[in-house]
Amino acid sequence: MRRVTEQTALPGMYRSGSGKPDAAVVRDALGVGVAVGLSGFAFGVTSAGSGLNLLQTCALSLLVFTGASQFALVGALAAGGNPFTAAAGAFFLGVRNAFYGLRLSQLLALPRAVRPFAAQWVIDETTAVALAQPTRRSVRIGFTVTGLSLYVLWNLTTLLGAVGAQAIGDTRAWGLDAAGPAVFLALLAPMLRTATERAVAGAAVVLGLGLLPVLPAGVPVLAAALAAPVVLFLEGRRPAAAARGVQVDAPRRADGEQGGDR
Repeated sequence: MRRVTEQTALPGMYRSGSGKPDAAVVRDALGVGVAVGLSGFAFGVTSAGSGLNLLQTCALSLLVFTGASQFALVGALAAGGNPFTAAAGAFFLGVRNAFYGLRLSQLLALPRAVRPFAAQWVIDETTAVALAQPTRRSVRIGFTVTGLSLYVLWNLTTLLGAVGAQAIGDTRAWGLDAAGPAVFLALLAPMLRTATERAVAGAAVVLGLGLLPVLPAGVPVLAAALAAPVVLFLEGRRPAAAARGVQVDAPRRADGEQGGDR
């Protein structure tokens, strides 16, 4: 069993002698799907409040299906922004999913005929659940269950939220607008095991929050991605600097020893 598990373990991921039970993967994936899917209420209410009708609101969830971009679009419209500017901000915010897809395509290794349909589910939550799995089988299960449950529930609650917008009232009072980011951070935190990973996450937070007041919606998220190459560059310079220090110090020690002999 251990040999089979090691053969199916993915490069760069943690290996386990017994793998992870399918039931545990499904439970975790459903937990994420349900928790985040419920925040579709907030989007439905916000979208209706921004002036979009029921059909437009539901179409955004069915076709776009990336919560942050959807909230950015309707938020800009609610603030009186130009529709093209709002769409551009939502687009920039959704670009990150393309980078997720590059990694997930290697982990999932799906048939070509399935990839266009799976691409619709490449979002923060499915990526986080998939990356947390030790084998390709569990990656596929986690991605599929998270994507399916979240897609169905997000669209259902979007519809209910748009229909009952006036009855629900202020979404901030319910805290529904924070459900998605909170779940994503809860998934991300346990994965930051090394000092380098924590440094990248911290630098990304500083960049994202610092640029938020001065850049259009979506751009600070892309700028935060610069934290990774900057931290890795600085990490790479540390061994080189340490090596130069050793090379400089070694002749000094040698001179001192020779001087003592004399």
